[in-house]
Amino acid sequence: MATILVVDDELGIRALLSEILSDEGHTIELAENATQARAARERMRPDLVLLDIWMPDVDGVTLLKEWGGAGLLTMPVIMMSGHGTIDTAVEATKFGAIAFLEKPITLQKLLRAVEQALVKTAPPRPAPAAVGLPSYARPEPGNLPAVSSHGVNLSGHMPGGSNALASEQSFELDRPLREARDAFEKSYFEFHLAKENGSMTRVAEKTGLERTHLYRKLKQLGVDLSRNKRGAGG
Repeated sequence: MATILVVDDELGIRALLSEILSDEGHTIELAENATQARAARERMRPDLVLLDIWMPDVDGVTLLKEWGGAGLLTMPVIMMSGHGTIDTAVEATKFGAIAFLEKPITLQKLLRAVEQALVKTAPPRPAPAAVGLPSYARPEPGNLPAVSSHGVNLSGHMPGGSNALASEQSFELDRPLREARDAFEKSYFEFHLAKENGSMTRVAEKTGLERTHLYRKLKQLGVDLSRNKRGAGG
């Protein structure tokens, strides 16, 4: 995951972007003005900067020009503004910005812009080997669900053949309904957490649950979030 510097003088914007991007597994540093942004850029060498245009001390475009002129524009920069125009976006791009986001920033546009910026600047990586995946996320050939008088074996397969994520879990039916339902729901959420690499934002979208409700549900079911968190080694 990436280290991202968010520069914005609005506390609410900083908090929102920090929550969303942290949830995606990124490390977030916050700055509310150009002075703090300069210090943070020197200290942490971010992989990406989200930079607001209108700030009280030095505006974002001026800071962008400053970094470019000093040879410090070694990371992609995405500009943000609630009052920007086409001319402003063109000017920012001319001085090195990789993208421009208009406020209010939607979740989809934010994640897409960040992903595209990081992909463009990331060095090629070898394909990861499917080692150490939990049983509910290991590659399996396609099979039809097998049902017996003792239980049901549910296999959920994603498109892509043997390289896709699969969920395979056996459930005992000779038990109270609540216990059987909880076991199924736990496996269901663990599957989606593994599939989305621990991204609570994407799991919430996929399962149709509001994120606060999702956190409460996972805690109730005893789902271990630490092993699914992106960038946390599990």
